[in-house]
Amino acid sequence: MIKSPNCRAVANLLACALAPGTLAGCVATHIGLVGQARPAISPDQVQIYLQPPESRYEQIANLTASSRGSFSITGAGKMAKVVERLKVQAAKLGANGILLHGVGDQSAGSIGAGVSTETNSPHSPYGLGFGVSAFFYQKSGDGVAIYVDPK
Repeated sequence: MIKSPNCRAVANLLACALAPGTLAGCVATHIGLVGQARPAISPDQVQIYLQPPESRYEQIANLTASSRGSFSITGAGKMAKVVERLKVQAAKLGANGILLHGVGDQSAGSIGAGVSTETNSPHSPYGLGFGVSAFFYQKSGDGVAIYVDPK
């Protein structure tokens, strides 16, 4: 327990300084610039393409994102979070489209617990155990941020 006011102030300062970095580590996005960025736009203006558009376009960046750190439980909710994060990153680069390569499952870890007991009797020892585990998955997706020339 921190009793000194000076130590408590330093501890609070460290907690405030480290918290954003810790929370930011929960959001998994990556940008690999391959073209020239443009002025930022709203994520609402970014369109998703499953196939290359017929009109001329420029590649701006390779993007990856995951649902890590989101509170989405369903697969559809996690996929929506991935697409939202991809759109936000593309919009920051001025891309008005994302050529989506795919969205899939990625292992996010597991947790397990177990309980056991054993007893010795005059005739023989015996034991009983029970364990459970759960696996967690997140969605991840990647695509190319593109600027589609308006016609």
